[in-house]
Amino acid sequence: MLDVRDRRLGSVVALLEVPPEQIHLYGCAAVEPTGEEDVVRVTGLIEKPARQDAPSGYAVIGRYVLDPAVFGVLERTPPGRGGEIQLTDALQELATGGTVHGVVFKGLRYDTGDKADYLRTVVRLACERPDLGPEFAAWLKGFVAELDGAHPAPPAHRHIAA
Repeated sequence: MLDVRDRRLGSVVALLEVPPEQIHLYGCAAVEPTGEEDVVRVTGLIEKPARQDAPSGYAVIGRYVLDPAVFGVLERTPPGRGGEIQLTDALQELATGGTVHGVVFKGLRYDTGDKADYLRTVVRLACERPDLGPEFAAWLKGFVAELDGAHPAPPAHRHIAA
């Protein structure tokens, strides 16, 4: 994102292509190609659009390299969706001037703003740690088997404070 900022100036946002049924959870970008792989010019932004109003499947995922011009725009931006001043609204104004680009992220992303995804993230990261993973994964397998009614889970180490 910093390299794109250095080459193209303006602000840069991270984008992720999401399924249509999830786009209403995010700011959504209207984009056009730049000729550079995984870099697009953002032509418009809508905060949490209805599925039918989404200009694309590209969600703004909360990673920004902001040009200082955004702060002047924010000062005059009225409250939007939810009664809050939305960064998306300020970036929308800058996008109409052609000074916002997006970097399309490809890879594993954890949405820790979603409670269930937060829990999945903690479990996945714990399982990947060499110091925690083997013991935790063994316990987790037993716990899941217990949920399925197969057999009891191995005992967990419990500390109860009085």
